[in-house]
Amino acid sequence: MARKTCFTDARTIAADVRAGTLSPVTVVEEHLDRIKDVNDDLTAYVTVLGDEARERARDIERALADGDDVGPLAGVPVALKDLYAAKAGVKETCGCKPLADARSEQDATFVERIEDAGGIVLGKTNVPEFGHKGTTDNELFGPTSTPFDVNRNAGGSSGGSAAAVAAGLAPLAQGSDGGGSIRIPASFCGVYGFKASHRRVPNRERPDAFGGIAPYTHYGPLTRTVADAALMLDTIAGPHPADPFTLPDDGTNYMGALEEPIDNLSVAYSPRLDGFPVDERVLDVVDEAVGAFVNSGADVVEASPDVPYSHRELCETWMRMHERLLAKTNETVKRTSDVDLLGDHREELTPVVAKQMEAGYETDTAAAFEWSVVRTAVFDSIQSILADHDILVTPTLAVPPVDNGVTMDGQVVGPTEVDGQDVDPLLGWCLTYPINFTGHPAASVPAGLTDEGLPVGLQIIGRRFDDETVLAASAAFERIRPWQADYPGQ
Repeated sequence: MARKTCFTDARTIAADVRAGTLSPVTVVEEHLDRIKDVNDDLTAYVTVLGDEARERARDIERALADGDDVGPLAGVPVALKDLYAAKAGVKETCGCKPLADARSEQDATFVERIEDAGGIVLGKTNVPEFGHKGTTDNELFGPTSTPFDVNRNAGGSSGGSAAAVAAGLAPLAQGSDGGGSIRIPASFCGVYGFKASHRRVPNRERPDAFGGIAPYTHYGPLTRTVADAALMLDTIAGPHPADPFTLPDDGTNYMGALEEPIDNLSVAYSPRLDGFPVDERVLDVVDEAVGAFVNSGADVVEASPDVPYSHRELCETWMRMHERLLAKTNETVKRTSDVDLLGDHREELTPVVAKQMEAGYETDTAAAFEWSVVRTAVFDSIQSILADHDILVTPTLAVPPVDNGVTMDGQVVGPTEVDGQDVDPLLGWCLTYPINFTGHPAASVPAGLTDEGLPVGLQIIGRRFDDETVLAASAAFERIRPWQADYPGQ
């Protein structure tokens, strides 16, 4: 049963808590009850911080009674991804069996900002091991399901966060995105996911502060409304001295962007992002959804970036880059936790993760140079099309949510074939990862449902650092085609 506040948007919750018409204790209790009711069917949360959340809610209630300003997220429940979203003293397993009892020593920068703004962390959400694929499943907790069909996957790697939001287990959730890991589950769970420009949202990553650039790793919100995403961005974005890639404060106004008209925008619509195979069920939904931009007055033309590589070559490049990233992850774990995943725990790792880690150690300079050449070509092609258009829109994914019964080595994966073409089951069906080569801001907005009632996402890609236009286009789309009534269990 859905409690009164469980499908209420974060802005309304925060306003009512600040006004004294809604108790943050009530909000937390209703969300914890909802988690108890439905989380076993979804496996969205893997750690629930019930006692801590209750105490935090009582502290906020006392502060309000004393007349204190508790912040823009006053009493709003928030879910954190069990990867990169460190909270001091709380488990961070990264979906990895050997790290089942690992705990963080300090807060991530965006976690600090969420709590400083009055947000209440409810727990940590499920991920594939080290975020290595576009579906969420691991040997510790099993698969995470989309609330639209519990037999189908929530997507990955922020699958638990997206499922939590879609199921009314939190109005706000944090995700990270190195190949689509915010946008992929946003599509499969019918929520809004925003990948801000690279390091618009900073983090203190140690011992390697420079590690999140190959491919670019971004942080951002998963929400049920565009306005809630803007609210969260207003809280977590902004420079931080511990992040060497942090963007300066350029006056970006996330909430202000929501009311910006888009009748002067030029929109490039690329149904296949220059060569990706896409399921006809997805194309039917997305083709219709693009009409929302026309109805908002924007100029929409069909156009594609001219990428001089096939989708197979692009996916292969991303996979090779990710192999090196996994090898670096092993080195990080050895240094920070004194655990050698490959040396002492190889048999406990997901088989593909073990193989990719090993391959990452074999990377040579010439191969890494070639990856950068491919990446540069993608960057140039996206820059070229955005020189003539304000945004580029595509399907987020080539397929609707995949079945949890489709596995490789016992782990849920995506399809091996789409529209008659072979694709990599880990990520090859995702039109998201090329934008992690480039660092552009991008979002996935719920485009509609297939005839089977499965959610489909529309990807909106903006010019470099132009997060405001992506938000403005998303908000305009939402006004024409609101999706909040679609969530099961309301």
